[in-house]
Formats: sequence, C-alpha cells, structure tokens
Amino acid sequence: MTHTSSQKLKSIVVAFNKYINNQDIVGLSSLMAENHTFTDRDGESHGPKSFMINGWKEFFISFPEYRNTFEKTAVTDNLVSVLGFAYWSEKYPYDPVIWTAMIEDDLITEWRVYEDSPENRKKFNLS
Repeated sequence: MTHTSSQKLKSIVVAFNKYINNQDIVGLSSLMAENHTFTDRDGESHGPKSFMINGWKEFFISFPEYRNTFEKTAVTDNLVSVLGFAYWSEKYPYDPVIWTAMIEDDLITEWRVYEDSPENRKKFNLS
C-alpha cells in the first residue's frame, strides 16, 4: 500500500459519495478496486467490483431519490469514517448512518454501512 495523505483519502470518499448522489456508475466504478466489497448494516458483504457495478445500477432503479449527506469525517490509517445521513425518499428523509471506506492505492476496497450508535461513533472517532 502506498502512503496517502488524510486529505487525499477524504477526497476519494467525498468523490465516491458524489458519484452515489449523482447515480454515476462510471464514476463509482473508477474508484472501486477490483476486489471491492460492499458491506451492509447487517454485515452482509457483496463483491467484487463487477458484481457491485450491477448492484449499484439496481439500487439506483429501486431508490431513485437516494442521497447521502456527510456531516463529519475521520481518518485512521487507510480507513475513512463518515457520520451523516441517507435520504431515501420524501417518506424516509432522514436515516442516520456511519459509513467507512477502506482505501488502498487510491481505490476503495470496502464501502461499509454501520448503524449510527454511540458505540460506533466512539469506535470510528466520530463522537
């Protein structure tokens, strides 16, 4: 793994989120490592990159209004942790969440979603 500055790691995660919010599959793909996995709140992992590209396409069809808002970030080594909320629809406008991104060689190897809890805020230096 090459050393990357905290600011650069944060910028990768911000760009990845911008691609999510814009439903930009090409952009998302450009920041995913070949061994990329997505892990949901229940701890279920999905990957690799080729599988997740289709997964994101299906997700955007199912949730066309979905957006993430970042409120706070923390970086520890090559892990970027983010506190914020997801907007699913007008019916579900506020879903507090913690995301983490493992980054190697400027690509995201894992994008993970956690419950926003006091324990997780402390675990990821977001309290």
